Amino acid sequence: MVARARTADRQGSFSGNRVERAIIDIGSNTVRLVVYGGAPRAPVVLFNEKVVARLGREIAETGRLADEAIELAMRGLRRYALLLADLKIDKVDVVATAAARDAANGEEFLDQVRALGFAPKLLSGREEARISAMGVLGAFPAAEGIVADLGGGSLELIELSEGTTGKGITLPLGTLRLPEYSGDSFAETKANLRPVLAKADWADDASGTLYLVGGTWRAMAVYAMLERNHVLTDPHGFTLDYGEAKVLAKAIASADPEVLRAIPRISSMRAASLPDAGALLSAVLKKLRPDQIVFSSWGLREGLLFDDLETYARAQDPLLAGVGEFASLRGTPPLLAARIAGWTARALPASTLGEREPGRERIREGATLLCLAAMQIEPNLRVDLAVDWSLHKRWIDLDPAGRAMMAATVCGNGNQLDLPAALYDLASKEQLEEAICWGLAIRLCRRLGGRSTKLYQLSKLQIEGDQLILSIDASHSDLFGLPNEKDLALLASRLGLEAKVAISDHPGTE
Repeated sequence: MVARARTADRQGSFSGNRVERAIIDIGSNTVRLVVYGGAPRAPVVLFNEKVVARLGREIAETGRLADEAIELAMRGLRRYALLLADLKIDKVDVVATAAARDAANGEEFLDQVRALGFAPKLLSGREEARISAMGVLGAFPAAEGIVADLGGGSLELIELSEGTTGKGITLPLGTLRLPEYSGDSFAETKANLRPVLAKADWADDASGTLYLVGGTWRAMAVYAMLERNHVLTDPHGFTLDYGEAKVLAKAIASADPEVLRAIPRISSMRAASLPDAGALLSAVLKKLRPDQIVFSSWGLREGLLFDDLETYARAQDPLLAGVGEFASLRGTPPLLAARIAGWTARALPASTLGEREPGRERIREGATLLCLAAMQIEPNLRVDLAVDWSLHKRWIDLDPAGRAMMAATVCGNGNQLDLPAALYDLASKEQLEEAICWGLAIRLCRRLGGRSTKLYQLSKLQIEGDQLILSIDASHSDLFGLPNEKDLALLASRLGLEAKVAISDHPGTE
């Protein structure tokens, strides 16, 4: 079994849902195996299992990994070795972080790991911070600010600016270490944390965005989303401004772990750690004073994958890479979606997304892919299922408004023009109206020509003045049938235009 192999010749795809790559993350709390497939720029988790070994639980007292914790970890690792052998996966990263790094017997433990055929890499605190930041950069290509990766044994802080990492530090403030700093009050706990955080003197009043990486932070996001009856369910990308983040941190810090444990999607392990982590977040907020916080589900493991990509592969759009792979597995070639997106482009209203969002076309192309994939589903399921895909799948680099617009496009494509009320919590009426028109245009295109490639050569759709004109080559004029007449009229009416059909020679080449 090899530790890692570059994938320069396979960076277009991990062949859909076939297992191709695995990462074993030996942390202070858990030892986790994750198996990936899908597109390397937007990898899909095919298998995810953890063992709560709590390797770092006694380091503060004894300086060593506890024997019982080592046995729990090795039991899980022996299972992982068999699984990976049976799956014939030879691209395996094994990384160890704070617990193995800080413990006097950490190297002895890693020797046992090596005996299983793995090649574990012991990350320094600086390297752990850098790779976690690369995971954030992979998820948010325009990320600027500071990444705070909270694990069981340590807290890593590192700068992100202009697509690269800057100053960073690792601090002994992991969830297993935080009880050492607990005081008799919220204020006292924050005061106890302050001297440790002061070591990151380069980060004072950093402002910008604070990206939070780690399962305990994400449990906070779940809590906040449930408190707000948030429409979305995935904590990845959930954003709070500075004031909202302060309120959340204080509420979590003062919460009863038993109450937290009763909340769906918050595990017992996370519930026990959350109050201390809430005090830590409050202290970090006071030091950094970020404009906003963003929760990231991408961190160390995804950073390893992203860091291993060639430059051209990193530059791929993660939304289109992910949606494209997803749609391909459901009978939708990305080239077909690109052709439909191109054919409909001249018949769409001016963008309502504004100058702040130059990525309008990527959202529309992603929505086109989902619309076409949905057509492979039974008619009674396709719209509702595709709306769920739009809102709740972990698409990368897509904000809530973009999700709502993709869902509205799906509805337009299915001629269901009364949108779910939840969409209006995520996007403006103008944005949703624009997306409905995207969907109606896709509907017209796919129903006019099926999957015929000649459609794109022998016809075009465009707005001229107050008319929406469908031009068709004379050789294919009979292609325009009654269903298409209705589709064209519906789109034109929605745009406030007059529908017109023009028969001419080679309109698609003009």
